[in-house]
Amino acid sequence: MTASPPKVNGHARSQPLQVLGDWQPIGAAPTPEPEPAAPTVEPAEAQPEHDLVAQAQAEAIRSKAWAEVEERRLAAEAEKEAALAKAQAEADAIRAKAEEEARKLRLANDRQERAEAEKQAAAEARIAEHQRRRDEADRARQQAARQEADQQAAAAAAAAEITEAEDRWRGYARSFYIVCAIVALPVQVAAFYNPKALWLMAAPLMLEGGAWVVLKGAAAAVASHRPHWHYRLIAWLLAFLAAGINLWHGLNAFDPATAIGTAFASIAGPGVWDLHEHGRIRKRDGKLSWRERRAAKRAAKEEAARKAAEEKRRAAEKDAADKAAAEERKRLAEERQREFEDVWKEAVKIAAAVGSTPDDDPVWKRAYRNIMGCDPGESIESITARLKAEARVESARTGTPVNTVSKTKNAQVDQQVPRRSRRGHVGGPTVRGVRRRNDSPRYSNGARSQMSVAAKNGAAKESK
Repeated sequence: MTASPPKVNGHARSQPLQVLGDWQPIGAAPTPEPEPAAPTVEPAEAQPEHDLVAQAQAEAIRSKAWAEVEERRLAAEAEKEAALAKAQAEADAIRAKAEEEARKLRLANDRQERAEAEKQAAAEARIAEHQRRRDEADRARQQAARQEADQQAAAAAAAAEITEAEDRWRGYARSFYIVCAIVALPVQVAAFYNPKALWLMAAPLMLEGGAWVVLKGAAAAVASHRPHWHYRLIAWLLAFLAAGINLWHGLNAFDPATAIGTAFASIAGPGVWDLHEHGRIRKRDGKLSWRERRAAKRAAKEEAARKAAEEKRRAAEKDAADKAAAEERKRLAEERQREFEDVWKEAVKIAAAVGSTPDDDPVWKRAYRNIMGCDPGESIESITARLKAEARVESARTGTPVNTVSKTKNAQVDQQVPRRSRRGHVGGPTVRGVRRRNDSPRYSNGARSQMSVAAKNGAAKESK
């Protein structure tokens, strides 16, 4: 019996089990006991040899069984270690995957946090911008309101100042009228004084008061937008009449200074009041002042000069354009006459017939079509080239050949002369009829040229 090694794969071997009986492989069927053989008589010398063989066989069986057990144990340990390594690898993979997922999740969370922070910052920026714009709008609105209020206040102040000035001017004019009337009345009363006719002393009141009443009528007419010129004319007539009376009586009864002063007072009072009414009328009608009229005339004169210069420039440009167009038309006519001589002759004929010029577009188009058979800009060569190019493009697009065989049945076999009523011999072709002029379509120029070439070639071959 062999001894087992103390270590296997670097590990101490466990205490082997006690062997009871003979060694047998694991899982093998129990060795049946040998039936007792019939007693034989052997020689006494053969007994020891039989025992040695049996012992050797038993030892071989035990070694084989031990080797199988050891192999299975090693395989189990290898499987266990492989399973452990696989489990460890799977655990490492799971751990690495978890760490990677955690890292990705952390990065995603970081990105989301940054995105949220950016969104929050953008929202705050928008809110701040909106707040700033609203504040600016509020400030602009407040400033506009202040400006409007200031303008309204300024306009109100100006209107109040104008109203106050007009009221003062009206009061001053009335007061001046009253003062002038007080100055002028005594001389007029003295002029009309008559002890026998005291009632004539009321005539000055009639003259001065009449002028005042008529001027008030003119003011009423101005306020109601009615004609006022006749009121003012009557007031001036009464004022001049009173001034004449004062001047005459002052020169006769008093000194020239008194006469001239009282006459001026009779005219100055109604005159100043009429100036006041004249200003009201011009303000109501929107009449311009002398300075405004002068500025308007100057602006109108400048505008007229600008318009005249603009018209002159346009006329010069039009003349230059007409001259350039005439030169271009002349050049085009010369080129047409040089390049298309036949068409030009036809255009001259058509122009003479319709009363136009050869370079007129309708005349030229008609002449070109009459000679060339197509519109200007095209020719037989250009049309042919375009059709060939289109055919090539269509062939390249569809994959079909450009030139196709004619599918007309018997295209070159039909008779080219009329048939006769009778027939020739049995089975033969129809007898050819008599040729007459224009009894068949004329050959094209290309066919005639080809026929001529073929005839010449045939004659040359026969001569050889």
